[in-house]
Amino acid sequence: MSSAAPPTLGSYLWRDGRLAVIDHDAFPDATIEVADSWLVHDGSALAVDLHRARFAGSVRGELGERPGHGPERLDVDAFVAAAIAALPRTGGWFPRVELHRGSALVLRLRTAPTRSDSVVIISHDGGDPRTRPRVKGPDLAALGTIRTDAARHGAGEVAILSPEGFVVEGAYSALLWWRGDTLCAPPLEFDRVDSVTARTVLAVATALGVEVLREAVTPAELDGLEIWSLNALHGIRIVTRWIDGPEPAEQPGRLRAWRARLGKLSRPLDTVER
Repeated sequence: MSSAAPPTLGSYLWRDGRLAVIDHDAFPDATIEVADSWLVHDGSALAVDLHRARFAGSVRGELGERPGHGPERLDVDAFVAAAIAALPRTGGWFPRVELHRGSALVLRLRTAPTRSDSVVIISHDGGDPRTRPRVKGPDLAALGTIRTDAARHGAGEVAILSPEGFVVEGAYSALLWWRGDTLCAPPLEFDRVDSVTARTVLAVATALGVEVLREAVTPAELDGLEIWSLNALHGIRIVTRWIDGPEPAEQPGRLRAWRARLGKLSRPLDTVER
């Protein structure tokens, strides 16, 4: 099968320089070591180069730690380029590229789930479910479990807290908040995934002259503030309720304006450097 023309849905293994169709269950989520995904709408996407760089860097980091399994043995750049080339140029898609145990590279070609611009959140009250908090992928199954548990309480996202009780990130999102006209984020030294969407929003804020502040806060210290949950699927969502937590606020028009700014940054996949 050509790497440039797979069917519209399915799972594909990178083998001998080609994307070969495989059974969906051949590589379960439990064996994922690195993953990345992005939203594609009619052939355009936001910051695909950043997603590709994050994925490739994490793959090389993982393989570089194993004797006899150096990153030079996998052409991850060719794999991601083939995955991007294979994506349909019409419709809504949410593809995911994956590194599995055994150094297998897999593309999941998935339709885009329903999106929203708001979310209810709850704090995780157990131990940290993450084993590799700075790498997206190895903890997806565990994070999915705590988010499923949170859904039973009416929440769509879970805030992971540090041992000291500070806000670190969401199970499947980054968290930002506003203090007046200042956009705030957790400290860089906190262990969390480097969110492409949050990084993009913070870069836009800097370009616009918006003050950006890094601070360690507990959920209680977010009371009365506008809180955002950000990820590749939904973009920016406003937190409308924090169950058993702070009372969020909203400045009228701000979310709409920033979602529009983010949308204007999407670029055609065909312009992504190969």
